[in-house]
Amino acid sequence: MSVTAAQGFTAAGIAAGIKENGNPDLALVVNNGPRLAAAGVFTSNRVKAAPVVWSEQVLKGGTVSAVVLNSGGANACTGPLGFQDTHATAEQAAEALGHNAGEVAVASTGLIGLRLPMDKLLPGIDRAAAELTEHGGEKAAIAIKTTDSVHKTAVVTREGWTVGGMAKGAGMLAPGLATMLVVLTTDADVPAADLDTALRAATRTTFDRVDSDGCMSTNDTVLLLASGASGVVPDTAAFAEAVRTVCDDLARQLIGDAEGASKDIRIEVVGAAGEDDAVEVGRSIARNNLLKCAIHGEDPNWGRVLSAIGTTSAVFEPDQLNVAINDVWVCKNGSVGEDRELVDMRYREVRITADLAAGTESAVIWANDLTADYVHENSAYSS
Repeated sequence: MSVTAAQGFTAAGIAAGIKENGNPDLALVVNNGPRLAAAGVFTSNRVKAAPVVWSEQVLKGGTVSAVVLNSGGANACTGPLGFQDTHATAEQAAEALGHNAGEVAVASTGLIGLRLPMDKLLPGIDRAAAELTEHGGEKAAIAIKTTDSVHKTAVVTREGWTVGGMAKGAGMLAPGLATMLVVLTTDADVPAADLDTALRAATRTTFDRVDSDGCMSTNDTVLLLASGASGVVPDTAAFAEAVRTVCDDLARQLIGDAEGASKDIRIEVVGAAGEDDAVEVGRSIARNNLLKCAIHGEDPNWGRVLSAIGTTSAVFEPDQLNVAINDVWVCKNGSVGEDRELVDMRYREVRITADLAAGTESAVIWANDLTADYVHENSAYSS
């Protein structure tokens, strides 16, 4: 159920001592080939962590033989020395595995502004390399957790080939192209260019439409590696759909584990003049803190949905807007609709439908409620 579900991959997850609490904090995923094709998408934040800068350069070659991932420290905003640490990480993995450092991607997650303890990380890479196994996917997924309460894995198997993956993320989930750390693997025989096409299409409608707290990470990384070990060249459309399915599964797990969340909010915008309008409106609703608080209190406050829509540049007429909460159309034509007392909000999932009545396009954004637990966790994150 993880990155080693596909043939040709081994993985490991260990406690290298990066985290003071002694929990697992270092993962290694290795592509044993015969193909070493790869694609990646990264945060669009202009403040990028050193491992993002490094891995973006690696991915230009379309070849990745291994990925080193650590939790317990983001290695972001650490200057030239932080980039040297990332370089040293790739060099250490390359030496331990007999690979080329220029084909080793690196990903980090944790607190921004602190350098990693390289005296623990580098020996940890050697230990992880010694523990690589085709059954190591779950341990790797556990090792990349930070504030995650559970590790996140997914797999899809088709006729003769598989796509698997792992993800971490519970906060700062407002991505641009990616969200937190994700590694996807496949044993299908797919070249780098086709991996890139499939990955970008998948992330656009899955990870990029998870919007938990409106905060974009400096470290967001999604990688897709192909070993070709199955020997099967899949249909292009079938492969793209399998990648999208795994990404969608992982994205739902991310929102379900959002920090402090008690409600998962599915926001569907319909009747939009264009897809961009639908996404913009969905994000505006997802990031409305007043609405998120109302959802936490099980209050079907549709006025907050309308006020969020009104802040966008989307095409609509205010007196034609319609809003449903859990399938009850509480707002019709920009005014009072069905009785809000009909809305049952006792359950974890809350569905909001916003009809712009301006076209035929639609989009779905996933968000969560805003709780006291979220505030508490993030007020004490670095202390």
